[in-house]
Amino acid sequence: MSLTATATPRFTKYAPDGKLLLSWGEPGSDPGQFNLVHNICTDADGWVYVADRENHRVQVFDGNGKYETQWNNLHRPCGLYMDYIRHPVCYIGELSVNRLNANLGPRVSIVDNQGKLLSRIGDPFAGRALTSFIGPHGLTVDSHGDLYVAEVCWTLWPGLFPDQPRPDNLRTIQKYQRVH
Repeated sequence: MSLTATATPRFTKYAPDGKLLLSWGEPGSDPGQFNLVHNICTDADGWVYVADRENHRVQVFDGNGKYETQWNNLHRPCGLYMDYIRHPVCYIGELSVNRLNANLGPRVSIVDNQGKLLSRIGDPFAGRALTSFIGPHGLTVDSHGDLYVAEVCWTLWPGLFPDQPRPDNLRTIQKYQRVH
């Protein structure tokens, strides 16, 4: 089966042969509604996790699109990674609450499959330090448990640091060894 987000905040689920099985979602901020879906992932139990970036949450649905819950206390979640196992850990890349204020700290939050915060990585300020992020968007974990975070530093730099020239050596990926 395949699950995709469409241009409007709506999800469609297809069978392997391409047959449309179901659709769900609409614009808004209520449960089951979306404001800039930025990433989706699923787990081995069939749950669907949606980074609803501008609503500052991750929404959780069953495999048939039924709203179950949401995880709050997130800053514009845009990247999601979850191992395809039972009871996985979820890694969430978050942007600053206000992209024009670098003092609100992009970060990576690590939560259990119920949304309980386990850990956070990132300084309170956006930046180039090894413990800082600018725009964590892509996440994955290798077989050793090392976390890789891909960033969109080049495009976000002018909005975060308008008075500083863009450095030539902005990193685009970071590796954190055995974060969980």
